[in-house]
Amino acid sequence: MRRDVFQAIADPTRRQIINLVAHKSLNLNSVAEQFPVSRPAISKHIKILTECGLVVINQKGRERFCEAKVEKLTEVSDWVEQFREMWEARFDSLDKYLAEVQAKEKEPVVEEKKTLPKKTEKKKLEAKQVKKKKAPAKPVKQKTKPQPPEEDNSSSVPDNQYSLF
Repeated sequence: MRRDVFQAIADPTRRQIINLVAHKSLNLNSVAEQFPVSRPAISKHIKILTECGLVVINQKGRERFCEAKVEKLTEVSDWVEQFREMWEARFDSLDKYLAEVQAKEKEPVVEEKKTLPKKTEKKKLEAKQVKKKKAPAKPVKQKTKPQPPEEDNSSSVPDNQYSLF
């Protein structure tokens, strides 16, 4: 099965393997020693890399050496380039917009002149302000609850009126 280059670089372990064998040719054991996973796991990663065409295995005597073919990464580079150009254009547009906004902020703000009131108007205004300050506070009436009338223990009929003796 032929795999995609993007599948190969999707896994961080495979990216590290590509980085290792890009600098010099290593045998399978040397590659496996660099990782904390089992040798069969590394062999599977290398198999995927060879199916993608990013790694080539050469037999030299009893040893098998891995060599990187980084030319296949141009497919990834070309794909990424499209987005790089798009984002650069967007960032350039953003830079222009920010420069315009900053230029507007630096422009001097013209303040309206406040006209001073005439002397008579000024005196009236001061008088109003003084009245406001000196006005006595109105007393606050507290609401009280109506008290029920006190009970009169004396009856309207004299005590001796009903007495039998």
